[in-house]
Amino acid sequence: MAALALFYKKQTYRGGSVEMVIWELPDGDAERPHGLKYRLVYAKDGQRLIGYDNERGKGDHRHLGDREFSYMFQSIERLVKD
Repeated sequence: MAALALFYKKQTYRGGSVEMVIWELPDGDAERPHGLKYRLVYAKDGQRLIGYDNERGKGDHRHLGDREFSYMFQSIERLVKD
């Protein structure tokens, strides 16, 4: 079974844009035990200001400007709130 798209939203406002994409994976694994793949980004003028994702090899993490930090995933609701 392929990943199932759970949520997609893209909105432009205040000169920036927000894009949120969340997929449900067929199975969780060591990197994604919650069984989700996600990307949430706020960008302005083509630059990512804030981002949350869990690309392979990095696990759950967030971006603040050009800095990257570990992120403790709790739930989809908390992720969107953060």
